Amino acid sequence: MKKIFIALVFALSLVSCGNKGKETATYPLFWTWLDYRPNMDFEAVCTLMEEVGIDGVMLNAPTPDDYRTAIPIANKHGITVHAWLWTMNLEHDRAIILKEHPEWFSVNRLGRSLADTTAYVDYYKFLCPALPEVREYLNEKIKAYCEVDGLEGIAIDYHRFVDVVLPTTLWPRYGVIQDKEYPEWDFGYHPAMIEKFQKEYGYDPREQEDPTQDVKWRQFRCDQISEVANLFAKTVHSYGKTMSASPFPTPKMSSRMVRQDWGKWDLDLVFPMVYAGFYTMDPSFAYDCTVENVRDKNAKTVLGCGLSYSRDVTKCMDEAFRGGAQAISIFTVGGIRTPEQKAEFRHYTDSVRAVAAANGGRLPAVDIPEKADTDPFNHPGVIAQVERRMKLLIAGIDPLRRRPRGEAPQPMPELKPLDLTPYEFIGEHDIVRDYRVTDKASGKSFKVAFYLYGDVLSGWNVFPE
Repeated sequence: MKKIFIALVFALSLVSCGNKGKETATYPLFWTWLDYRPNMDFEAVCTLMEEVGIDGVMLNAPTPDDYRTAIPIANKHGITVHAWLWTMNLEHDRAIILKEHPEWFSVNRLGRSLADTTAYVDYYKFLCPALPEVREYLNEKIKAYCEVDGLEGIAIDYHRFVDVVLPTTLWPRYGVIQDKEYPEWDFGYHPAMIEKFQKEYGYDPREQEDPTQDVKWRQFRCDQISEVANLFAKTVHSYGKTMSASPFPTPKMSSRMVRQDWGKWDLDLVFPMVYAGFYTMDPSFAYDCTVENVRDKNAKTVLGCGLSYSRDVTKCMDEAFRGGAQAISIFTVGGIRTPEQKAEFRHYTDSVRAVAAANGGRLPAVDIPEKADTDPFNHPGVIAQVERRMKLLIAGIDPLRRRPRGEAPQPMPELKPLDLTPYEFIGEHDIVRDYRVTDKASGKSFKVAFYLYGDVLSGWNVFPE
């Protein structure tokens, strides 16, 4: 694996050192998201971060005073601290607001409020961004964190609506097939939101034959989220601090999936959560998303890439840097456990820093296309995953079945080679492209669906026929 990222660093060193556009501020190259609790051994975690070359942390602590305790420890290890804050989806103050202001919570297309209903998980308690009192409450909370000395920035998360569509690999976990936008997960129908939209556009979006296809209505909800994000940015900047965010993988994907058009946010730094394991299960996803993000982000924003820590993490970092990312955040540093993992990660961070140091502290510009390739058959890693799924299904293994607690895993049988007919295109609808293919050896046929949220290949499924 070391050959992969050494090759990347060598390639970067050959690229023109001129960055396109205006010079922007420099930030730590390697970050992590981290939950902080007062009883944890934060000193030990900071020691680990320093050991592996992570010098930025987006820290989620319950109160401003917790940051006052944590920041001196982090700074001793050379680590920059941003407050990682959940905004539209409440966290530490969830119970209080549920009790005192149930009218603040988001409403779905069925008219059900999150104050007394559940979407996927109990902790999804999103607020309605159209309400002035919600905006004021959240902005005052942002101010309280900005007043912490030594805190260098605010990193907002869950600044969106409920997922109207989950990443494809999560569908089995919740027992759903989200081939379209279903009303129980389509949020943003709070009376205040409807009233505000009607005042601007002159009609009730609920009266449309299919509200999910109403681009004005979709964009209006995105814009409400953007207005609140930019309110926060104005506050954060007034304190001389950095505004950052952890949004969904690309502005186009997140606009469709969670009504979050983050390319319009006044961010200094962004770490879109490009978790390949949730989407295509292939490192190429990091490249495709970063290509789109270079194009669609706010021109003033330094582009990072958020990755989940896995055995493919160095491959994913390679793909992100190859696509134009200027920083990486890992979810989370706690996954780096063994001496081998620590040494490998440190070797990677040292190698990339050496390139940045030779380029005045920033990574060199890279040549990338205007648009990522959405042809699934030009993504060999994705097709390999698709065909492995077929082998498992032929062998009688359902890889997406959730095993009941206590049940032993199924023994893995020998997976026989496939003898496939050519993939036959059978149609497309909205963001889905469907193909049919048959394994001649077993006689089994499959429908293969590829999902394209935004301008990237963002998921796939295999359905036995």
